Amino acid sequence: MAGERPGWAMPPARPRPRAGLPSARPRPSRRGLASARLWLYWRWRCWAGISAWGGGGIAAFCLRLARPRPRPRPRPQLRPRLLPGPAEHTRGAAAPAASAAASPARAPPLGSAAAGPEPPVPRSRERTPGHGRPGAGEGRSGVVAGPGPSADSHVPPAGTAQEALQERYRLGSLLGRGGFGRVFAATRLSDGAPVAIKRVRRNRVRHWGELPDGTSTPLEIVLLAKVSTGFPGVVQLLEWPELPNCIVMVLERPEQCQDLQRFIRARRFLPEEEARELFRQVLEAVRHCTSCGVLHRDIKPENILVDLDTGQAKLIDFGCGTYLQDTVYTHFAGTLSYSPPEWNDFGWYHGEPATIWSLGILLHQMVCGEHPFRRGQNLSWGQLPLPQRLSQECKDLIRWCLSMNSLDRPALEDLFCHPWMWDIPLP
Repeated sequence: MAGERPGWAMPPARPRPRAGLPSARPRPSRRGLASARLWLYWRWRCWAGISAWGGGGIAAFCLRLARPRPRPRPRPQLRPRLLPGPAEHTRGAAAPAASAAASPARAPPLGSAAAGPEPPVPRSRERTPGHGRPGAGEGRSGVVAGPGPSADSHVPPAGTAQEALQERYRLGSLLGRGGFGRVFAATRLSDGAPVAIKRVRRNRVRHWGELPDGTSTPLEIVLLAKVSTGFPGVVQLLEWPELPNCIVMVLERPEQCQDLQRFIRARRFLPEEEARELFRQVLEAVRHCTSCGVLHRDIKPENILVDLDTGQAKLIDFGCGTYLQDTVYTHFAGTLSYSPPEWNDFGWYHGEPATIWSLGILLHQMVCGEHPFRRGQNLSWGQLPLPQRLSQECKDLIRWCLSMNSLDRPALEDLFCHPWMWDIPLP
């Protein structure tokens, strides 16, 4: 047509419906029907799920209301923990025995479960050979000869072992408690000799060893059998009756004794002359243990017993000990505040440098009356501040033992040759 633009076309005309006839509805497509059916299906699924959830929740709520409530059990009264000195973070160490002046709480029967479960203390120990666990059915006893009260008795096996112990010893006050055992003061009825009885539950013993005769026993007893024979600087193991549920260690105990922690607190700090004598005895005890192939790993004032009558110092509590080795240790056992910096930084340590580090802390506690790092000081600073009243030889020895680099610390024999140990002024 004239006047139409090129490229444009008129839309086709819609057909008009006939008069009197209704217009036909458009027929739905198959896709629309499928969508509608799918929507109805999911609507039904949602409704069914909500109904089931609501019905189940209501039913569970009704059952909970109908269920009889159990009566609340009375909470057991916890006994106070009798630990000497301030609480410390211990990893792998049972709490040491306190002095005989501890609270006179009456002890439960020996080997009885009435004492309650020991508080769990996480412990990481060195893996040692021969830690297979024997059966817990028979009662056994071992005797280790040594000075002090004689170990001349025999404990009957099996069921009569507990009765025999009660007939031979009279238990006294609780001296100390830890994650692996309890220590009681006791008296041997045959001669009235004072002893200490350490009771350890069998399920708390993680490492076992073998005595020279092939007897399987906890590693602590194996180490004590190595070091507590004829040497006065280490506590003597008199016998170790093994009961079905626990193991009992009978140890010597001086008549008048006090752990070094309480000994220092009673005097605030020790004069250098008194500290020198006690420190020399500790060094001799450590050298004796080293010569026997034993590493104590928990040297601190609480684990040193002082005989108030003779002034003799005794190293106690080998619960964190292990066999001495030349290679590195990758598991720590002992008190964390006495751990060397190489353990905190790298996760390993050698036996002798770690022992020298703990001996340096021990000497600092003797002459200063406090732990050098307890107040949160950073161990990476330079010089260790020490009181002006101390001699230059004592300051030099403490700082030498507390060298940050383990290679810079002295050997054990170097400590015996230091001028302070001989009261020789430095040039």
